[in-house]
Amino acid sequence: MFTGIVQAIGQLAQRRSVGGDLRLFVKTGSLDLADVKCGGSIAVNGVCLTAVELPGDGFWADVSGETASRTRLGCVVEGEAVNLEKAMTPTSSLGGHFVSGHVDGIGKVLSRNSDGRSIRFVFSGPTELARYIAEKGSICIDGTSLTVNHVHGAEFGVNIVPHTLGQTIINGYRPGTLVNLEVDLIARYLERLLLGQTAYGPGAPGLSYEFLRDHGFAR
Repeated sequence: MFTGIVQAIGQLAQRRSVGGDLRLFVKTGSLDLADVKCGGSIAVNGVCLTAVELPGDGFWADVSGETASRTRLGCVVEGEAVNLEKAMTPTSSLGGHFVSGHVDGIGKVLSRNSDGRSIRFVFSGPTELARYIAEKGSICIDGTSLTVNHVHGAEFGVNIVPHTLGQTIINGYRPGTLVNLEVDLIARYLERLLLGQTAYGPGAPGLSYEFLRDHGFAR
């Protein structure tokens, strides 16, 4: 799990094709890797990756064909800057929102305009994700936890304050830039819960007092 608070800007230093998949080497810049071991998780542009080698100035990670096709990692080029965040610990401060590091889809920057000292961006997302994006709700863009200002269909706007512009790769966004999107985790589970019995087919038990009692959640 992550918080969506970017801890450092890194760089994709190398990418290799290995057996049909990708292996990436990410230089981590100012990110402290002292507490990261092989097998640990680091979010790269919002994608949870497992560190398989830690040579000191960064980490190697394997990216499956599935991840490469469903996120922007498949087209990130060598030398490109990336947002980095280490996985949460029990003592982490939850400054953003709960982020799983499992990207739901790829969005696109539609516009960028100055708004006082901040920058207002408008993004478009996949139509199937529109129902999870709510005004004043949370969304994760390239690993950055942001608040949605307005929504119109599959388009939504966010304001980026100067601090966030300076601490993430967002300042490099221009109309046409592609980004990783992860919708609010709670919204996805709430939808599944509201589906009730239809979520697992005819004849399946719905959520009831008896179900909760039988599974130890009620007396």
